[in-house]
Amino acid sequence: MELSSLTQTAFLSATISALVFAITCAYQSQKGNIHWSFPIAALVQVFWLAGITWYGSTPFINIHSWQISEALHIISWIVALLLATQSYCNQPLPRTYVLMISGITVTCLALFLATIIFKVPQEYIEGIICWQGIGLAIFGLLSVEQLYRNVSNIRLIKLLCINLAIVFIFDAWLFSQSILSNGIAENMWQARAAVVMATSVLMAIGTIALAQSPMEPAKITVSRPIAFYTTSLVIVGFLFTVLAISGYYIQLYGGSWGTVAYTILVVCALLFVISLFSSRTLREKINVQINKHLFSHKYDYRAEWLRLIDKLSEPTSMTDSHERAITTLADLFKCSGGALWLKRGKILVPTKQVNTDLNIAECIESADSPFCLAMEKEDWVFYLDGMTGALSYHNELLPDWAKINEQFWLILPLLNDNNLTGFIVLNRPKDDSVLNWEDLDLIKTVGRQIASYLQLREKSEELTEARQFDAFNKLSAYVMHDLKNLIAQQSLVVKNAEKHKDNPAFIEDAIHTINNSVNRMNNLLRKLQHNEPLEAKTLTLKNVLVTAVTQCQRALPAPTLRGVNEDIRVKADPDSLIMVFTHLITNAQDATPADGFVDISASVTGNNVVIYIEDNGEGMTADFIQEKLFKPFETTKSGKGMGIGVFQAREYAQSLGGNVQVQSTPGEGTSFIVSLPLVQIHAREVLEQ
Repeated sequence: MELSSLTQTAFLSATISALVFAITCAYQSQKGNIHWSFPIAALVQVFWLAGITWYGSTPFINIHSWQISEALHIISWIVALLLATQSYCNQPLPRTYVLMISGITVTCLALFLATIIFKVPQEYIEGIICWQGIGLAIFGLLSVEQLYRNVSNIRLIKLLCINLAIVFIFDAWLFSQSILSNGIAENMWQARAAVVMATSVLMAIGTIALAQSPMEPAKITVSRPIAFYTTSLVIVGFLFTVLAISGYYIQLYGGSWGTVAYTILVVCALLFVISLFSSRTLREKINVQINKHLFSHKYDYRAEWLRLIDKLSEPTSMTDSHERAITTLADLFKCSGGALWLKRGKILVPTKQVNTDLNIAECIESADSPFCLAMEKEDWVFYLDGMTGALSYHNELLPDWAKINEQFWLILPLLNDNNLTGFIVLNRPKDDSVLNWEDLDLIKTVGRQIASYLQLREKSEELTEARQFDAFNKLSAYVMHDLKNLIAQQSLVVKNAEKHKDNPAFIEDAIHTINNSVNRMNNLLRKLQHNEPLEAKTLTLKNVLVTAVTQCQRALPAPTLRGVNEDIRVKADPDSLIMVFTHLITNAQDATPADGFVDISASVTGNNVVIYIEDNGEGMTADFIQEKLFKPFETTKSGKGMGIGVFQAREYAQSLGGNVQVQSTPGEGTSFIVSLPLVQIHAREVLEQ
């Protein structure tokens, strides 16, 4: 083959680009950022390109030199890729790879020597170079795939792999076309120089820009999807190689029918490829063969675990979660459906069915039946097809509904903390495969995970119901607390009636007290029935405090109200706000001796009004204030209170945008500090005064 001046110029440019890449590789190799085999392979590539550039121009560069340089060029890259794979993955090279590299090198050397010794004509040597190039390019692609897949944490290596793959793919296509057309076209040879030049420039830039220190070695692993698709691609590649060889010989010996025969061959090959990628049955058979011969385990447990977690973590309702538990297991073995039993008290009942038709009344199982005890005590999986052998050991314990239903295939327990929470029955799968130890281990593991998932869902439902009951109980406690205060007022009236029933002032005060109690009970009923929402009204703070103090006057020490400005306005429900101050004043009276004091005062601070309720009673410790004071149902009044007055007061104050705080010293007294937001228009007037 003779090269034109344009082709020589293209290869000269490619030689310069490859030289730049080789220099950058050598520099990064000295810094330890890239394996030492890459600059050597790059340097071999430079000599190869230089040889092609001056092919035929000097007696040292002839057809034999071209033959050996083509082989050494690709073999050097293959060796570099495999050594890099060994280095970065910290694994010894498989013996098969070493033997294959040695065999290819010896074969190429033998061909080189044979062409010299036997003086093979030039046109046959060019054919040898083409076949040699196709074989080496395919093996180079396999080496690139191994390094690219296993070194996932170094971007520079990935870039080099991609560019080398482009070179190998182009070489395979170039030499295939050359065989079919009985020669290499000049424009295709120029395109080869352009491809090498472009990839050399990209690899040189990447070597400079993406250089980084070697990271932790990655262990070589072969995932099942990669093995499947790699096998499929190898089959397709082999098919195309057969097509290329067949096309060559058909055109050579086919005569006038050669084109027709080749067309029929191509159509048949395309139909085979389409069926390979579209037929689910064929793909599954290939997958089974890969699992049998390439892997020591039947399942890819990482993939199965991620798939299980992905399915169970999707948000769903309680009913849908039962169906999801069935379909998750059914999909694992390609079953059409199944049914779920869950424990309810002392029995297990069907709660969900998918593609089954069961009479629930006939399928209820007692939790202490031999069938259920075998699943709970021995973690036993019932295999309904196993009428003989180890898997049929407990089949005599099967209930009647399981024995007569030919649709069922497997019954697996759902165990949580070694307690049987239910079981799942699976329909017969499409392919009646025999269970082995891996199937059973996977079934039991998935069953435990699904049991935890279902129990978590049920606990979540119970927690929601408990919160609803908690809200109801809290409301009941508030009602009882208010009723207790009203009863205390009425009891005081009844107690004093014997002494003062003839006193008109007492009668008038009793009627006022009873009227106030009736009004409060009516308001309480209105709120409980939700006939009217709590209405926030603009209130005069002094009037609210006066009402609260008046209601607490009968107990000692009598509360006193000091210096509250009449212009202070707040927005709240009257009864609820009065209740807040009544609770706090009553608590202060209960903690203070009769000769002590309970003082109420107020002051404006910014946009808030602060109300102080101070006493000189027993006081409280810091630990009690921190841990118990504002918790419901915590009280220091044995038999006299429910412990929700202060809690209720703070809850309502916070709902208005305020707060309740407390300062106390044991033996000296306590000060409750209630802050409430002012009505803004009145707040400005108060601040101006």
